[in-house]
Amino acid sequence: MNERHTQDPEKAVAGLAGAGLRIGVVGGSVAGCAMAIAGTRAGAEVTVYERSDGALEDRGFGIVVPPPLHRELVAARYLDAGMETAPVPSRVWLTREPGRQHARELARHESAVTPCHWGLLWRTLRANADGVTYHRGRPVTEVLRHPSGGAVIRTADSEERYDIVVGADGSRSVTRAAVAPGVLPVPAGYVVWRGTLPLDALAGHPDQLERVRTAWITLGFRGGHGVFYLIPGPVEGSRLLAYAIYGPPPPPSWTAGREEYVRRVAEEHFPADWAGIVGRGAHTSLACHDVTDFHVSRVAEPPFLLAGDAASVTRPHTASGATKALQDALCLERVLRASSSADEALVRFADERSDEGARLVALGRRLGHAMVERTPDWAAMGAAEIEEWSRSTLDGAGSYLYGGVQRE
Repeated sequence: MNERHTQDPEKAVAGLAGAGLRIGVVGGSVAGCAMAIAGTRAGAEVTVYERSDGALEDRGFGIVVPPPLHRELVAARYLDAGMETAPVPSRVWLTREPGRQHARELARHESAVTPCHWGLLWRTLRANADGVTYHRGRPVTEVLRHPSGGAVIRTADSEERYDIVVGADGSRSVTRAAVAPGVLPVPAGYVVWRGTLPLDALAGHPDQLERVRTAWITLGFRGGHGVFYLIPGPVEGSRLLAYAIYGPPPPPSWTAGREEYVRRVAEEHFPADWAGIVGRGAHTSLACHDVTDFHVSRVAEPPFLLAGDAASVTRPHTASGATKALQDALCLERVLRASSSADEALVRFADERSDEGARLVALGRRLGHAMVERTPDWAAMGAAEIEEWSRSTLDGAGSYLYGGVQRE
């Protein structure tokens, strides 16, 4: 299915390098739609190739972005001010009391985040991709350099030439093979369960409900941790409880299903109330993913550019997947406007964005080591210990997820 949006003339401010360019974007998810907006805002003609022939709004779960980035995206009209989010100002650290079923609060950080629903974020970006030709159900089979300059995108039934090809096609990127052949995801050796639950899962748990209304929760246990936060639900004004639980994969002998296994993990490691929340009622979504990471040392090599997960995947402890893709888009628009040629713009993009992937991968590995592979004795910690542990784990790296510890 091919879709063409009519561009809003008020938004069509051409950039120096972008004016008159043809840009092909491989992948029509969050990263692809954001990069398409960037290209059109800079004056390029943009075509997106999405392999799925259905709507993408049900993919993904909860995600968070830094509040300053959210404000920047609204001001730049990538996102709408009316798009629902569920912002909270703080992070609460919990663990189960030794030998007891109750939770103990270890610390509270000033750590503001703006949680979003993945599907709502994608729909908003898709709607704002004015002037873009969007091909659904058109998987790209190959990208390659054209002998006369630019690049070619091949599908099963077409071959089109572009001045720039943007790979926004995820961790298994076809485009990455043209830029960095042989770069593949590296397994971390543990998994993450992502789920969403209706808010009535918190019925009968007023203390837990009050916590997630005002903060996002990190619940530490030996060999892993869980993260809980609210996101917008499918009905305007509604909320879902989103979670991510990190730990070892199910044993090969486990056959009872993912939902049963994640409930078992919660029952074994969580305080009783939190275990009951995970085990209460039917999930609205649930998936288990192997945790992996990789990064490409140079994320653009004219005429190719890699964005989002095609350029690097960091362990999700950094909560940077969507954030990085959206920052990539803002960078592309900026360099297209500031450069005198497409090649110059891509060199600038690579100079600005390549190191960020490496930094986030290194940070994700440190966080995974500290929060899954060699967890501390959470029950022995308090605010001072969490503050010191966080400082040591970050090792000088910045992260919007770690703010100042609030002392009583």
